[in-house]
Amino acid sequence: MTVVEPALFEWNVFEMAVPIQSPAKCEVRSVTRFLNTKGERPAEIHKQIVAVYGNIMNRQNVTKWCHELSKGRTDVHDEQRSGRPSSISDDLLREIEEEICANRCVTIRELCHIIPEVSKSQFMKL
Repeated sequence: MTVVEPALFEWNVFEMAVPIQSPAKCEVRSVTRFLNTKGERPAEIHKQIVAVYGNIMNRQNVTKWCHELSKGRTDVHDEQRSGRPSSISDDLLREIEEEICANRCVTIRELCHIIPEVSKSQFMKL
């Protein structure tokens, strides 16, 4: 009688009971980098990411990251982008509070017109 033992590290042998919750983007990208370096195809990398983390990154993004990593990118963190800063200065916050105190019924849309330096989404976070 021949006994066939399953491979120790096949992904279909080990299934996560519960996906890892709220992983950092750089963590998932690091896993992508690791598996891409091992020669895994983007479709297989995506399948493994979904098995462990849930549907945290779509297949197109996995393919994009594999392409970037194959071209020599090593940094898995977001690059700095130009545009509005994501934080609000103390002076702007004081100005927002003054406008709200002056008119308690002011809407976010009106605040966007009064204080154009702050985006609508930033007002929503306040």
